[in-house]
Amino acid sequence: MTTNITENLIRPVFPFTAIVGQEEMKLALILNVIDPTIGGVMIMGDRGTGKSTTIRAIADLLPEIEVVMDDPFNSHPSNIELMSEEIKNSLQDDIILSTKKIKVPMVDLPLGATEDRLCGTIDIEKALKEGIKTFEAGLLAKANRGILYVDEVNLLDDHLVDLLLDAAASGWNTVEREGISIRHPSRFVLVGSGNPEEGELRPQLLDRFGMHAEIRTVKDPILRVQIVEQRSLFDLNANEYINRCAEEQEELKARIVNAQNLLSSIKIDYDLKIKISEVCAALDVDGLRGDIVTNRAAKAFAAYNKRDIVTSEDIQQIIVLCLRHRLRKDPLESIDSGDKVMKIFNEIFN
Repeated sequence: MTTNITENLIRPVFPFTAIVGQEEMKLALILNVIDPTIGGVMIMGDRGTGKSTTIRAIADLLPEIEVVMDDPFNSHPSNIELMSEEIKNSLQDDIILSTKKIKVPMVDLPLGATEDRLCGTIDIEKALKEGIKTFEAGLLAKANRGILYVDEVNLLDDHLVDLLLDAAASGWNTVEREGISIRHPSRFVLVGSGNPEEGELRPQLLDRFGMHAEIRTVKDPILRVQIVEQRSLFDLNANEYINRCAEEQEELKARIVNAQNLLSSIKIDYDLKIKISEVCAALDVDGLRGDIVTNRAAKAFAAYNKRDIVTSEDIQQIIVLCLRHRLRKDPLESIDSGDKVMKIFNEIFN
């Protein structure tokens, strides 16, 4: 009886496999889930194009993870890189830890969030009076081993975006207050979304997102009707609709898990690595992030398609996602950044 009540209280999530169109955004999310070291994805597009729905759907699709019970950081029971200092010390002292399975955390960062809300805070008074480090976990702790979603990231304070990107890149969050320091794991897939009409993200911040997906309002009237009908069916009876999509959801989940397991064995030929770097150099991309992310994304795409060697076709599918946001803006240039990437790719690879 209690289980049924709990299930009824959980807000149903629209199935990922039932989302019509927006293939670029869906691919970017899937590849980041397969390999979180790609560095997250920035999704820019029109209002009402399903950005938030798709991001919540990918989190709901993922298999449950095992965590240590009563741990605010979703610590892994055996992987040292994914556990807090307290859990690590318990393991070293041979203390048996209780574990449980939870859904992959999906954390929303509200626009009005403060630094303390994001990073967590230390209770200084308790530390001074009782000598006890009391840490109130922030959103970076809750997002460990999950997805951290920032809607309207282009409107977020630059200082908070810097903190987010630092934690996403290093996998750790450090909080220091009055000489007291606490460090905890914070490995997550960072997903930002925004509407370009409301302002762009600074280039140096944009460059630190692994991928950049651009989505547009669907123009095809047949597809628009299909989207409206799917949503109406879901709103009418969410559980029935979710059950109808269950088989496709399980197939995609198995495909993602298989790709995660394959990833470490994927090879990419030296010649293809050289060509990727030639493309980056020809596009005048600053730094080496573009080269690194393109290599990682190509491997993830090959793993997703059950291949153990990366092909030039794999690179073709992901290179625009990895490089379009790293190009220098030229107000006099009429060519779209994505088209420019493909033009250089075709010249070098063909």
